[in-house]
Amino acid sequence: MDFIEKIIIVYLVIMNIAGCLSMFIDKKKAIKHAYRIPEATLFTIALMGGSIGSIIGMQWFRHKTKHWYFVIGMPAILIVQVILALALTGVLF
Repeated sequence: MDFIEKIIIVYLVIMNIAGCLSMFIDKKKAIKHAYRIPEATLFTIALMGGSIGSIIGMQWFRHKTKHWYFVIGMPAILIVQVILALALTGVLF
């Protein structure tokens, strides 16, 4: 594994931790009726590579699971990211 691959893996791990943590933090804030993390921010984290962590956080913390745009949107982001990754690595085409 070369240096670039390691950087990409570390980046994706960090983004997925951020995705999961953002769901956890937003859930806790929702319970306390405190200032919330904007939904656009939650989607941005997923778009930046944290979709798996965001999906895991949604399920673990039962957060945003009744909002259709999260239930459909987060997996859709993941599917697009997987297709893009496969295309960029030459596996798909």
